[in-house]
Amino acid sequence: MTRLVHLSDLHFGAHDERLIEAVEWQVDQLKPDLVVISGDFTQRARTEQFRDACEFLERLRERGNEVLGVPGNHDVPLYDVLRRFMSPLARYRRFIDESLCPFVELPGIAVLGINTARSMTFKDGRINKEQVVFIRETFSRTPSDAFRVLVTHHPLFALEIGGEIERAIGRQDLALDAVEEVGVDMVLAGHAHHASSHDAGDLVTRAGGVLVVQAGTATSTRVREQEQSFNTIDIVAGDVTITVHGWRGEDFQANDARRYHWQDGRWILRQTAESAH
Repeated sequence: MTRLVHLSDLHFGAHDERLIEAVEWQVDQLKPDLVVISGDFTQRARTEQFRDACEFLERLRERGNEVLGVPGNHDVPLYDVLRRFMSPLARYRRFIDESLCPFVELPGIAVLGINTARSMTFKDGRINKEQVVFIRETFSRTPSDAFRVLVTHHPLFALEIGGEIERAIGRQDLALDAVEEVGVDMVLAGHAHHASSHDAGDLVTRAGGVLVVQAGTATSTRVREQEQSFNTIDIVAGDVTITVHGWRGEDFQANDARRYHWQDGRWILRQTAESAH
């Protein structure tokens, strides 16, 4: 079994220190093979916020955790216009990761992150042709039977949240073509501050065969329809179990678990279990 802990939208600068401590404790207990962070490390891309995020990552790594992260739109300066357009992710590269498209291979699993944050838009994300080529080339070098995971900050698919539609990534068709061509099994994202999971065919008819997993905000004080949360994802022999750990005022508790099974070219929800609150 391979276990991922999927965090997103940490928003250092608009975070709750109790949540930071609780996440670190939970990661210690869960013992993941990889911690994935799908963007928005900071609230306003300020140096002190990146420094806090960096110290958080260092503490995770000191405890033996491997971490893969991608930037979010909040990691691009908003009010510093010159920096926004001349060097939008310089602080991210300095404090978080020099690579904007990190790649990790574990036994039987390949995880690739892609940067979808852009200077020209304040909120929405995009993917470009060069990144699509990079996705194809990177996954084509992995074993044919590897479980392939693509990580972005912005969702590849439009999602309904609280009666509103969260828009899909810009140039969605390019992304979906690449996902289908290289056989991506699962996509992880954040941005919406709302945890969910779906077979892609339930969202876009042409895109069946990909498990779409959204993480809520793990540590931000800004929530949307849900409490703060993070996911664990257990992958074993054609089954994926996604457990949402929600904040309960003092700690995170596993409050929803969904087991998906790969069958007839799509992910079938086989079991849903809720913990007692």
